[in-house]
Amino acid sequence: MLAMAVSLFAACAPKDTTGTTAGTTTTQATTTEGTTTEATTTRFRQDTPLVVGYSAFSEKFSPFFSDTAYDTDVVSMTSVSLLTTDRTGAIVYNAIEGETLPYAGTDYEYKGIADVDVNYDEAAGKTVYTWTIRDDVMFSDGELMTADDVIFTYYVYSDPTYTGSTTLYSVPVLGMTDYRTQTTSAVYDKYSAMFDAIYAAGEDHEWAESDAWTKEQQDSMWAILKDAWKNDIQLIVNEVVAKYIGYSGDLGVTAEEVLADDGLQVALGMYAWGFGEPAEDGTFTTYTNEVTFDIPNGQYPTLDDFYAETYTAYEGNPEAFFEVEAASNDATKTLEDGRFGFIREWGPKDEEMGGQGVPNIAGIKKVSDTVVEVTVEGYDATAIYSLGIQVSPLHYYGDESKYDYDNDKFGFDYSDLSLITAKTTQPLGAGPYKFVKYENKIVYFEANENYYKGEPIITNVQFKESTDADKISGVGTGTLDLTEPSFSAAAREEIKSYNSNGEVSGDKIVTSTVDFLGYGYIGLNAETINVGGVADSEESKNLRKGLATILSVYRELTVSSYYGEQASVINYPISNTSWASPQPTDEGYKVAFSTAVDGSDIFTSDMDPDARYEAAKAAAIDYFVAAGYTFDEASGKLTEAPDGASLEYEIIIPGDGQGDHPSFLLVTKAKEAFESIGIDLIVNDPTNSNDLWNTLDAATQEMWVAAWQATIDPDMYQVYHSSNIVGLGGSESNHYHIADSQLDELIIEARTSDDQSFRKQTYKACLDIIIDWAVEIPVYQRQEATIFSVERVNMDTVTPDITTFWGWMNDIELLQMNEG
Repeated sequence: MLAMAVSLFAACAPKDTTGTTAGTTTTQATTTEGTTTEATTTRFRQDTPLVVGYSAFSEKFSPFFSDTAYDTDVVSMTSVSLLTTDRTGAIVYNAIEGETLPYAGTDYEYKGIADVDVNYDEAAGKTVYTWTIRDDVMFSDGELMTADDVIFTYYVYSDPTYTGSTTLYSVPVLGMTDYRTQTTSAVYDKYSAMFDAIYAAGEDHEWAESDAWTKEQQDSMWAILKDAWKNDIQLIVNEVVAKYIGYSGDLGVTAEEVLADDGLQVALGMYAWGFGEPAEDGTFTTYTNEVTFDIPNGQYPTLDDFYAETYTAYEGNPEAFFEVEAASNDATKTLEDGRFGFIREWGPKDEEMGGQGVPNIAGIKKVSDTVVEVTVEGYDATAIYSLGIQVSPLHYYGDESKYDYDNDKFGFDYSDLSLITAKTTQPLGAGPYKFVKYENKIVYFEANENYYKGEPIITNVQFKESTDADKISGVGTGTLDLTEPSFSAAAREEIKSYNSNGEVSGDKIVTSTVDFLGYGYIGLNAETINVGGVADSEESKNLRKGLATILSVYRELTVSSYYGEQASVINYPISNTSWASPQPTDEGYKVAFSTAVDGSDIFTSDMDPDARYEAAKAAAIDYFVAAGYTFDEASGKLTEAPDGASLEYEIIIPGDGQGDHPSFLLVTKAKEAFESIGIDLIVNDPTNSNDLWNTLDAATQEMWVAAWQATIDPDMYQVYHSSNIVGLGGSESNHYHIADSQLDELIIEARTSDDQSFRKQTYKACLDIIIDWAVEIPVYQRQEATIFSVERVNMDTVTPDITTFWGWMNDIELLQMNEG
């Protein structure tokens, strides 16, 4: 998955906000010695601190190494990014002057620290990204930001020893691989082929004199590949700690204890990823090797234990492991990480290199003090998000004496990031606030008087560690001013209890909800659900549409039952958070699987739920008959399936063997409906979710229930392009086995265009094809929430229209507390 580099603090205000704003005065821009400065802003100050409730921090407050969302928010308070995006996640290309863009009927102006120009030369097969930064952005210590800071930051992310979560190195920047491996392309290819040969020979291969490699190289290759595998496991652990620390209690420990101990982090990672299970007595037993750890007495698994589990489970196959288990931000396959490590180890030693390395990255160039160009092979619409980095100060994180751009010195020694890691707990940047200290589980900030949009009104901000159980009560009783609690049905009721109107927004607490960046779905495998072995025939599509029509009609029931008001039904296989998501007001918008085989509408607006269920069954029968099934009018059941099809299909739904899944009610009701028309839906609820992933990896599944976690760009290549069908050697994420030439062409057209209107129109055509194939049933979009204390926070100054991509911290320099 691609890492996001989004400016959280790109200033934004409604279009009609001019002149004086909420206690601010504006001075006209001036020009001095050829340097243009924007209007300066003087605001009144508030000493009352803003106190924000957060889950536990891990003190990785570095823009280079932060992992958890909570640590990353600390970084965001103190940093600014090259890339500016709007409330829909769309790119603002002219952020210095600003762009006015509409959202929900209101025009907003968006500004940031940099403009970006994207120029794709189709003939040359290269894209040039030109970043122009403002000439008046200062870091919080008063030092001016220049292109040298951008270059320095790029080189830190590109260093081969960099281990943070940003995957800039995965972008095909011209010369990136040469620099990271210190080899020429010819030497790279030589050792890449050697890696392949050693790998093909197998781990048990006994080296012989006739081999085209040395024994040392063979042993080295397998050791490097093991390390690459373990590094990928560490990324899993990091992701679990970052996103699922709230499940620490299942291990009988607190989030604070997990953050303080590597072994507990591994245990939580194994548990969340389905490689182990805690028992009532507190012990923890792994699934594959059945090793038990006595957690209450301090016996914890190690990364080597996690590796041993995955090695056994996947029979030593790193490709199979990565396909099923990789963390969402793991940009390169385990095998490719191993290849890179092997080439980096042996390539520079090759006699063809003559002892000379590769001094720089050819595609990263400093044009002037405010302009940097990055040249990328080909064009990929998602690359800009990786290139739009948070800019870190060279003078603070690096060594200025080691920076000389013209002589290929970039602020630190190649392969030595010790200078950067030494500042991990003490961030410094050009963001709206300065980091002061982390003490007694509180992060203290003070306003940055050098912030390019003007010093924030609130002088002091505190991020205070709070348990999830205490977050809502903290806001309700006044010890916290705002927080982001787990937004369960129980949480909603607790919020309502503080408001006199009994609602989630009232006189004590105001709740702002946004859609989660992802969605739940039901998948259908076109390779195993078809007629006559032809996945793309009309008969096969009708078969899958028959199944999908019944399954989809119970979506509203299951979503409202499991989530209540915390989720909604979606009708296209894309997160509602995406700018490419079709909206009900768009031309051609349809409720998923609401069209009969003859093209008419299955449902009418006056139908109650029971009538809709019956209408869906009748429509499904018509689809099955059109697929070639035999239907007995007397019994009202399907009695015979066409060649290659069946009267029995399995659906895998990972509910821990207990039906604990948002879509379980849907599957249960659908089973009853299918049974009434002669189809046996076999519900497989495995106790270990790995059973599902293993089946998907083997490509033997028929139907399954899962969820996607989306990224800011809606690129569909990885999941829906035919080259990525499992078993074909691509990303192997196309578990639907959809292979449609028109869809492939549209996906490529969309990802190689920077015209968002064109891309949205193209993606809508893609979504229609996916629905026509009936290989995915979109089910639900759940919500997340931010809650505010009405008594303490001036809600009129909170950034309006909060979205998934535009949080409460945007426009924080304008935020005010209630006084008096």
